[in-house]
Amino acid sequence: MGGCVSTSSHSTCSSRSNGETASPACMGIGFCWKKKTRTFSDHVVSLQHLTSIPNRIFTNGKSRTSCIFTQQGRKGINQDAMIVWEDFISEDVIFCGVFDGHGPHGHLVARKVRDALPIKLLSFLHSCQSRQNGSGKTCLNGKLKSDGGDSEKDCSAEDKINTIWREAFLKSYKSMDKELRSHPNLDCFCSGSTAVTMVKQGSNLLMGYIGDSRAIMGSKDSNDSMVAIQLTVDLKPDLPREAERIKRCKGRVFALQDEPEVPRVWLPFDDAPGLAMARAFGDFCLKEYGVISIPEFSHWVLTERDLFIVLASDGVWDVLSNEEVVDIVSSAPTRASAARIVVDSAAREWKLKYPTSKMDDCAVVCLFLDGKMDSESDNDEQGFSSATIQSNHSGNAMESDDGQKSEPSLHRNFTVRSSEDSDTFGRLPVEVEDGTLLAEDQNWSGLEGVTRVNSLVQLPRFSEERPNP
Repeated sequence: MGGCVSTSSHSTCSSRSNGETASPACMGIGFCWKKKTRTFSDHVVSLQHLTSIPNRIFTNGKSRTSCIFTQQGRKGINQDAMIVWEDFISEDVIFCGVFDGHGPHGHLVARKVRDALPIKLLSFLHSCQSRQNGSGKTCLNGKLKSDGGDSEKDCSAEDKINTIWREAFLKSYKSMDKELRSHPNLDCFCSGSTAVTMVKQGSNLLMGYIGDSRAIMGSKDSNDSMVAIQLTVDLKPDLPREAERIKRCKGRVFALQDEPEVPRVWLPFDDAPGLAMARAFGDFCLKEYGVISIPEFSHWVLTERDLFIVLASDGVWDVLSNEEVVDIVSSAPTRASAARIVVDSAAREWKLKYPTSKMDDCAVVCLFLDGKMDSESDNDEQGFSSATIQSNHSGNAMESDDGQKSEPSLHRNFTVRSSEDSDTFGRLPVEVEDGTLLAEDQNWSGLEGVTRVNSLVQLPRFSEERPNP
């Protein structure tokens, strides 16, 4: 089974001294562009046109190595987002991510992070590589494996590898939050998003995450039995380190009486907003009171016993255990249907376990580590329409680069449905990103109905009068 390591070994390569572009083997972190002559910088610039990038999927469907699926809950518009980006840096590199938005504009925040964060990670990795090549120091090699030799040198090289990847994740997340704070068209004062992001390169997993979205791995133990390995930690406010930081910054952490198992973050002077996580993008009303966007970072080395990885939002983990998800994926009739079956299973469990609660949005990414998918191409059998599959490659026409959407404007914190189950018959439905329908005149309120596991309870009273930064 894979192990979590703080360092890993690598092979070395030297920078070019004749003024030419560095060779593919020395581009660091697997920046191998063997089939194209354009530079990595050219590639970064081209990422502004996301819809034209091949091997990047973000709506229900499948790729060469993965399947993804999301379903709207009963709290309003689907605020979850997801992405699988194959050939992320080179042919053997895959980027995966799940983002769970919350607050009035959480769906916009999640999608903005989904689109911008991978580009920022690419940019910072390129900066690290450029500095290394320019100084003549050792640069990263894609394999990150030891070929023997001096163990002390290997250890030092391993430390450098992890330092660079950690720095790239930390700077990318910091830049992302900074961009959200200054975004001219996206109010993130009381809206935000989680993020669980992963880069797979060869036998290495490099992960950065905030919030309570989770990643697990399905692996076989010594008896060839399937086991679940949790790769991330749900960064809830009651974790000792998180709670200590929040309280030190004058924020408050406590649970409501009707949901004692859900700790929340509150302002020091108001019982709002009640954020159910300790780290998030956005949520700037709480950033001075202990909520941060600094990601946790980890590096895992895979073995042949590791079979697949599942990233999902808390709508799944609130009702399904790690072991249940591993069993569902490993027993799915086809790999292409695995993510959808996990979401369907979560929906059934919501009805059974919490019949009076409103089901949360669910988003699932299943990445199969042997790089293989089903040979069949019957999309309808897997629950994916041909239009959905096409949209994976052509992009989503309903989204624009600046975060503006053609869907209905939402002004309230509609993380739960109104206590009155409104009848939507005879009302004009509006199609949103994942193909589900939302009645145009549905009303949403964070103060009514059942509030179980909602990320926010209510907006602060001063939320519309934002203080000067």
